[in-house]
Amino acid sequence: MIEKQRINEAEKAVKVLQEEVYQHEWRLHYHVAPVANWMNDPNGFCYFKGEYHLFYQHHPFAPKWDSMYWGHVKSKDLVNWEHLPPALAPGEAYDKDGCFSGSAIEKDDKLYLMYTGNVWTGENYDEELKQVQALAVSEDGISFEKLSENPVITEAPKGDIHPFHFRDPKVWKHDNLYYVVLGSKTLQNTGQVLMYRSKDLIHWEFVNILAKGEGNFGYMWECPDLFTLNNKEVLVMSPQGVKPEGNLYHNLHQAGYVIGDVDYEKGILSHGDFQLLDYGFDYYAPQTMIDPEGRRIAIAWMDMWESEMPTQAHGYTGAMTLPRELELRGDKIYCHPVKEIEKLRQAEVIHEQITFSGETSLEGIAGDSIELDLSLRVHHSSACGIRLRVDEDAGEETVITYYGDKGILELDRNESGKGPGGVRKTHLQLQDHMLHLRIFIDKSSVEVFVNHGEQVLTARIYPGKKSTNIRLFSDEEIEIVQLKKWDLKRSI
Repeated sequence: MIEKQRINEAEKAVKVLQEEVYQHEWRLHYHVAPVANWMNDPNGFCYFKGEYHLFYQHHPFAPKWDSMYWGHVKSKDLVNWEHLPPALAPGEAYDKDGCFSGSAIEKDDKLYLMYTGNVWTGENYDEELKQVQALAVSEDGISFEKLSENPVITEAPKGDIHPFHFRDPKVWKHDNLYYVVLGSKTLQNTGQVLMYRSKDLIHWEFVNILAKGEGNFGYMWECPDLFTLNNKEVLVMSPQGVKPEGNLYHNLHQAGYVIGDVDYEKGILSHGDFQLLDYGFDYYAPQTMIDPEGRRIAIAWMDMWESEMPTQAHGYTGAMTLPRELELRGDKIYCHPVKEIEKLRQAEVIHEQITFSGETSLEGIAGDSIELDLSLRVHHSSACGIRLRVDEDAGEETVITYYGDKGILELDRNESGKGPGGVRKTHLQLQDHMLHLRIFIDKSSVEVFVNHGEQVLTARIYPGKKSTNIRLFSDEEIEIVQLKKWDLKRSI
């Protein structure tokens, strides 16, 4: 009863702001975001009884990180989402200061959530804390009850493992056993991932340190996720504290993956180099699931820790990326927006075979909640690209530039409006002089899928209402082979 009371209070708190937030100019139209107040990491992403469920870190009482609940949305198609009451509320002795991140698994026709219970033991949140792993169960996927056996993992293993930073369980089943990976770090602050196994989800045995950072690999690995793709094992994680190298790792924290092979008996992953899943500004804590079609789908928090978030002043902050299907080609993951996004398309505009130099705008190509599909034939020496969310009077624009002589693609949000600026760059080699950009613009976000998912760049931006123009530019003559534009319907 006390748990239900906490959840009811949380629901009431967000409903106070619901209408105001829904109407706000930066409120996203087709990305998952909270009804109001705070959102961060995706949790418990799964398919249960015919519907997709997505949970998330949620503080329902203010648009800032604080004592964390699990928010909850569900969908039949990954596009049209329904808000549900929070699934978990902190308050037990083992989770009184937060139900931190975790995952979901179906067992005996019930949905189990596995999460980290957090308790602050002092005022220094980096050092004075106790983290354990706990379970909650539901028959309908909506109302959850915490297990009496909680916590099911009470402490970190002995050895070179930090005793308190021990979180974000991702659970799955393999060969009739349940496994979980947990984010961790060594006593000397090197990121690592731990593996456990269980016969029943309740009693867990520590297997081994699955993987550990070497060199510039961060001081803590958060939100690990281990899965099979094309008969290879992929470990996704979010390393904190990776130092910038050239054009890479300029966000406060990173999110990416390594590919290799797992020895399940020994609990060891032999793997290759770390690669990013997104080369933009705002992408963290991705979590994946496998759906009934066999697709491996990822979703991530579309923000970054310690960034300025202008929507906080308006009662809300935080959002999720579009769901992305992961495809492994060789030793690289390609990311594609799930095909269901096409359901939102309306008012198609097409332009083809236009040659230009300098700068141009095309009829019907504008908007702030749209999809663009652009194919350019460019010369190696060309500097060309597209300016999004342009308002020349206000001096606002978000610019994507390809520098042919350098093989660099750049996303520049220094003039994007309110909020943080900055530039992100990635190396890009074209095939047959063709540059393909699939761009999703929402009210306060941009996601750029480059060359059919080879790379993605994501950014939160906060332009004015009049910043809706789009312009193409090139310092040499290039060809717009095709440019398609759709308005996208509101779906949440």
